[in-house]
Amino acid sequence: MEKEERIREILKRLKGIYEPKTALIFSNPWELLVATILSAQTTDERVNMVTKALFKKYKSIEDYAHVPLEELEKDIKSVNYYKTKAKNIKACAQIILEKYNGKVPDSMEDLLKLPGVARKTANVVLSAGYGKNEGIVIDTHVFRLSHRLGLSNEKNREKLEFDLMKIIPPEDWGNFSFLLISHGRNICKAQKPLCSECILSDICPSAF
Repeated sequence: MEKEERIREILKRLKGIYEPKTALIFSNPWELLVATILSAQTTDERVNMVTKALFKKYKSIEDYAHVPLEELEKDIKSVNYYKTKAKNIKACAQIILEKYNGKVPDSMEDLLKLPGVARKTANVVLSAGYGKNEGIVIDTHVFRLSHRLGLSNEKNREKLEFDLMKIIPPEDWGNFSFLLISHGRNICKAQKPLCSECILSDICPSAF
């Protein structure tokens, strides 16, 4: 089976059991940006616990821009690297208000100008927040499964993303990431992949 054909089959099978969406809970692109920044080196479950209270307290981008940094740090203290993340979130709010009229940018170029925003974060915001596919989210699950499925041998995450963009249909760039993340959490786990329960085992070179 050719790689492109396997990808189509992988997408078809995973779409049959998972809904391709982020596990982060949000109601607008700004909340998604905040949640995604918080999610670095932190589980989505932990982030959703933190943002449940955070989004009730802070109703607007202006609230984040004007809150004392120490207070914001305290509100997100249970996530990893909370001091850096609080600084970046506050700075993002200020820049978005000053340069983007209070609207989270909807292009990769502009999102990457924001503090604490790399391609992974930008791709999540574009895909889940705006329905735009400008790239592919490469998190730990997508990185692991892309190698196990034999889609790329690239170890550099940015180069891996561009490898995948060459062989995955652009309309499925966002879906691909969220489907692999769900499958990685449920079946293709880092330490003990459940190959006997995997619907991809017959087309996965790592399962042979």
